[in-house]
Amino acid sequence: MIERRGPVLLNASQLDSVESPSDAAPIPEFDMPTGQAMQRVTAIAARPRSWLSRVFWLAITGLLGIMMSLAAWDFVEQLLARNVILGQIALGLMSVVLFVLLIVLLRELAGFARMRRLDGFREQAKSARSSGERSQALKTLHGLDALYAGREELRWARQAVKETEADILDADALLDMAERELMQVLDTQARAEVEVASRQVAAATAIIPMALADVAIALTSNVSMVRRIAGIYGGRAGMLGSWKLLRAIATHLVATGAVAIGDDLIGSVAGGGALSKISRRFGEGIINGALTARVGIAAMEVCRPMPFVALKKPRVSGIIKAALVGMFGKT
Repeated sequence: MIERRGPVLLNASQLDSVESPSDAAPIPEFDMPTGQAMQRVTAIAARPRSWLSRVFWLAITGLLGIMMSLAAWDFVEQLLARNVILGQIALGLMSVVLFVLLIVLLRELAGFARMRRLDGFREQAKSARSSGERSQALKTLHGLDALYAGREELRWARQAVKETEADILDADALLDMAERELMQVLDTQARAEVEVASRQVAAATAIIPMALADVAIALTSNVSMVRRIAGIYGGRAGMLGSWKLLRAIATHLVATGAVAIGDDLIGSVAGGGALSKISRRFGEGIINGALTARVGIAAMEVCRPMPFVALKKPRVSGIIKAALVGMFGKT
């Protein structure tokens, strides 16, 4: 093979066939992950219900309840006619079932009452700040002291509030002191629950390849997270109360556009975009975890008996950072 040395001469016709850098195909762009699982969960929770659908489901529930009750009673009557002992056993079991259903119903009603009580404390604290009346601020503090009387982790905080409240004459300063003493411990616990839920949703989205499985896990994780946060602040909502609370939070997030990517999600999105170049599923997991953190922060605001004033509201970027560190086993 002859090795050429020196310049190479090309004709004008040959230059037309040479490709230039501008003719090269563009570098493929990687789509930014959008958190489809949490977007669907929020859309499901925030879906408006018309009066027609409410009447329909109420009628269906009542009809099914009547049918099941009649069927169970007919079964017990026929069993009593055939065998008295078996019929009495069936009647006793049916009584146990009805008793358990009654307890569940009472617990749900009690959960709604506790959530209304937290709403009342929050509105009372806002009113005390706006009016500047010390008596109203003291009323809020005494109500919170009664609410958390059985919480051992708040025993020292409640004692500190009682010892300090007599020395503070300003209503705002009194509420700030109570928020720092009482809410800081509860905020730490609630933030830990948000981190756990965000980590679960992020891991499920990244690992599970099924399309609807991540949506189901995100929905159940968010409902459980909202329920635990309500319990931390003294709400202890039941299953129906947790679902109603999640619906209210999702409706608020959709109405304000907070479920979209932006604001304090920029850092999380940057991480999701970088991971999406390696794995699309990992990028989606980061964004779904960030949106779960945003739902958790909104749940803290809704369930907290005092608004965030003296203490800073948690940020999504900080929660996601802590959640990912926990995912990889670091402390």
